[in-house]
Amino acid sequence: MAGKKTFILRINPDTMKLIEKWASDEFRSINGQIEWMLNKCLAEAGRKKKDVNSEQ
Repeated sequence: MAGKKTFILRINPDTMKLIEKWASDEFRSINGQIEWMLNKCLAEAGRKKKDVNSEQ
């Protein structure tokens, strides 16, 4: 897991259930789904260049 930073995330249980369902629907882990969501939001806000390869 080199290159990735670990941290604790406190999240509303209802929000977590929605993320779990979304991740399952897209065959991703919960961690993978949250990372995908963050990257998508960063790109849409113009904070990160859009990466074609990250659109899984």
